[in-house]
Amino acid sequence: MSAETSDLALVHRVQKGDKGAFDLLVLKYQHKVVKLVMRYVRSQADAEDIAQDAFIKAYRALPRFRGDSAFYTWLYRIAINTAKNALATRQRSPVEYSLDRAGPDADSDAPYDLQGRMKDSATPEALAMTEEIRSTVNAAIQALPEDLRTAIVLRELDGLSYEDIAATMECPVGTVRSRIFRAREAIDAQLQRVFDGGLGRSEGLA
Repeated sequence: MSAETSDLALVHRVQKGDKGAFDLLVLKYQHKVVKLVMRYVRSQADAEDIAQDAFIKAYRALPRFRGDSAFYTWLYRIAINTAKNALATRQRSPVEYSLDRAGPDADSDAPYDLQGRMKDSATPEALAMTEEIRSTVNAAIQALPEDLRTAIVLRELDGLSYEDIAATMECPVGTVRSRIFRAREAIDAQLQRVFDGGLGRSEGLA
């Protein structure tokens, strides 16, 4: 049974009144949701509070969930919207997007692979550049418009497919590709002064 099929089976159990099935969904996704929310807020405590709110909203909305998209993309969308609403209410600035926060379940084969690029070489020169590169990438991502920032983070740091990002952001796949391309171009432009030739923005477009 695939993860998506397993999720749908649990959702159907929740819809039939089995609250324990929702606990299983929370256990499965709570770490990923907290990690996602940490892209928007500055503290672990805030992220956990917002994640809890997102799960509560998801539980209340589950009777209307029809399975048109994967459960986790639906849940991610709720988490992102909850985080954005919390920021608007608290009037806080988003946290810097840190490459260190990409978890072990991130897609290591993602085309642009920001993390891998920074670890490709172990030469003294490359190691000396690592912090400057990391700082430049984080600053470049932070400076992106919200739609580009969300798309590139979901792709490069959370490892979601273009289709899953489209479902999460409620837009066409073509729009996702355009946003990621523009985000990569912006990041590459900032890296020109650090990395000769940047990170090669065309590699992930095949």
